[in-house]
Amino acid sequence: MNTEHVDAVVVGSGFGGSVAAYRLASAGLSVVVLERGRAYAPGMFPRSPAEMSKAFWDPAAGHYGMFDVWSFSGCDSVVSSGLGGGSLIYANVMLRKDERWFVHEEPLPSGGYESWPVTRAELDPHYDAVEKMIGVTPYPLDHPVYSDTPKTRAMQDAAAELGLDWRLPPLAINFAPFRGAEPGIGLPIPDPEYGNLHGVTRRTCRLCGECDFGCNDGAKNSLDHTYLSAARHHGADLRTLREARAIRPHPDGGYEVDYVRHHPDSGRRTIRCDRLVLAAGTYGTTLLLLRSRGNLPGLSDTLGTRFSGNGDLLTFLLRAKDRSRTRTINSSRGPVITSAIRLADEMDGTRDTGRGAYIQDGGYPAFIDWLVEGSDVRSEFRRAARFLADRLRALLTRDTNMSAEIAGLIGDGELSGSSLPLLGMGRDVPDGRLRLRDGRLDVQWHSQGSEEHFERIRATMRRVSDVLGAEHSDMPAWLGKRIITVHPLGGVPMGRHAGEGACDAYGEMFGHPGLYVADGSALPGPVGANPSLTIAALADRMCTRMLEGRPPAGGKSVNGGRPRMAVETEMAVGGSPEEGVLLTAGGPAVPTSLSFTEEMTGFVSLGVEDPRARHVNGRSHGDRFSFQLTIEIDDVDGFLTRPAHLARAGGWIEAEFCGGRRTVERGWFNLFAPGATPDRREMRYRLWFTDGEGRPRTLAGWKDVHHGPATRLWLDTSTLYTCLLEGHVPEGEDDGAVVAGAGTLRIQPMDLAATLKSFSTEGPHGLTALARFGRFFVGQLWDVYGPG
Repeated sequence: MNTEHVDAVVVGSGFGGSVAAYRLASAGLSVVVLERGRAYAPGMFPRSPAEMSKAFWDPAAGHYGMFDVWSFSGCDSVVSSGLGGGSLIYANVMLRKDERWFVHEEPLPSGGYESWPVTRAELDPHYDAVEKMIGVTPYPLDHPVYSDTPKTRAMQDAAAELGLDWRLPPLAINFAPFRGAEPGIGLPIPDPEYGNLHGVTRRTCRLCGECDFGCNDGAKNSLDHTYLSAARHHGADLRTLREARAIRPHPDGGYEVDYVRHHPDSGRRTIRCDRLVLAAGTYGTTLLLLRSRGNLPGLSDTLGTRFSGNGDLLTFLLRAKDRSRTRTINSSRGPVITSAIRLADEMDGTRDTGRGAYIQDGGYPAFIDWLVEGSDVRSEFRRAARFLADRLRALLTRDTNMSAEIAGLIGDGELSGSSLPLLGMGRDVPDGRLRLRDGRLDVQWHSQGSEEHFERIRATMRRVSDVLGAEHSDMPAWLGKRIITVHPLGGVPMGRHAGEGACDAYGEMFGHPGLYVADGSALPGPVGANPSLTIAALADRMCTRMLEGRPPAGGKSVNGGRPRMAVETEMAVGGSPEEGVLLTAGGPAVPTSLSFTEEMTGFVSLGVEDPRARHVNGRSHGDRFSFQLTIEIDDVDGFLTRPAHLARAGGWIEAEFCGGRRTVERGWFNLFAPGATPDRREMRYRLWFTDGEGRPRTLAGWKDVHHGPATRLWLDTSTLYTCLLEGHVPEGEDDGAVVAGAGTLRIQPMDLAATLKSFSTEGPHGLTALARFGRFFVGQLWDVYGPG
């Protein structure tokens, strides 16, 4: 089992995690980021309904997309999965929390109170730092290229008529190629000094209104283009499709994180760190801590409390026109959000009563097409009925992940050019609670405690609707007019002591030094405005404290150098696996690992001992045999220098006569091991499994790569001769083993394409390691099949 030790592990890559990754890596610490989702370069985001139906996150149902939809008794929620977290699908608004909204309230019987142990003055330097790094600017409404944005003008006019506070908030979007340049549509954006981790040219905003489901132009300054690219530049190891499952303290200090790799699944792994930063979002971080509570004694009783949806409310203005009632509003032109109306808070010292809020114009991303269609009532009954049936099933099974169901709900609907979404948010009452229920996350929260807040926002939205001659509509009736939040907050609230919060004002968990929380779960109440900037600023403040020189849990100075790593793999080099020879890569350098997945199919005939015998026909259905293996190389440098070129192989084999699909219990793979003569190489496979009747079996296979015409290259490298042996037979003992059957497996061209796509690396020099592996592979083939 691998034992990897780094200075810091960051779980999640949203606004808290990406800031932490950059700050810690740029200070010289070794940092590994575990992100459960994929990386998305410009051009990879879904657009068509068919693509959108595959864009949801539910690994149990085979979905690995961005949108993670949760359903609880009091609300539904949408969060993101992908490198860059919520920044991939948020609406770019970077507002600071209002100064007077950093409140300190007395506890209420319902638990719904706010107590902020940090002030606006303390956060302002960190707000400055984040705004500069991400790059924010108001929508350039007065510039001729961007002035024709009907929804912005409509909101401005409605606010003026109603006497409301209207403004253009800062947006994390490039309207010009660089600061000070002339704005323009579709202009190339030069890469910053830290580079671009995607390597794809970005272009300025083209007003397509698609921000909420990924910017295919790269105009959005999402975290992958900013903090994460800078973090990687400073050596951070960004690992995608890795999901943390458990955490625990290490006896020698620091923490261990158990995580899995999705798609392909390669089993559970463990990584050790001196500092652990949890930034998996409100649901992810709270769930991880609740599940790990037995490993973390003394956690505050406030864990799971202060949940809120940041007052989110989504409604629609149907058939809206401008103030003159002569021009239809085209909500699809512009970024998703361009302007905001601020409703004052009673804490502002004005005559206003109630809790503060914002109302913002919405664009028309395809992600909410199904909501808009439903709001117009007269269609989609069949999909809605199926969705309701799935919701009922979810309630009965207590399955809170609704991503697969939403994927089935989306249809081919057409946009209504006269519908204007309005997004409300504000200081609702954080009286919700997160808990485990049968091992799943559950939210105990209902909107009744914040009814005055929601009614105030609705009333203002209806007034705007009247000015624009529109029909105001809440959520579709078949959704029960439920609250949908895209800003879930709380669960691990900060406080001045363990009786008030689960972590301190810097995000460090009480009673567990070196364990930090850097996402929305740490907020003790709603931000009121869009929370992204505040989450990032709190993470920046956390890192400043972390890097001030305080020794972490493991006792090592923050400037103590690069990580130590010991990779101990129980694999024999050219000998028996049972000999348990340890291959150890030590020293100051961090090994880079590599993995890929391979699938082969063919036939194995029982009662035959030689796979090349003429009487092996193996064409009956019962003789079919296949496997899918993930080959894992822990240290690419060591793998390439050792003559046996030995790696691990894990996965499954499948054959009817073996009892169906069987897990590979232990597996070994040799790439281009020396053959019997200098011009021969062998690719060897040795897989131990147990058949359906409990009998141990070994699949021993080899690809015979030998000198000959180049036309044989594909045949030799794609054909695996196999023997099925009785028992778990170590290498070198095949001559004494009983052969139960023999046959031939092959890789198909389409499977080869999938294998090439599956290559993945972990470590600080992934691209270099991948290039070295490729040169080695091609060089070996040249040595065998080349002229001479």
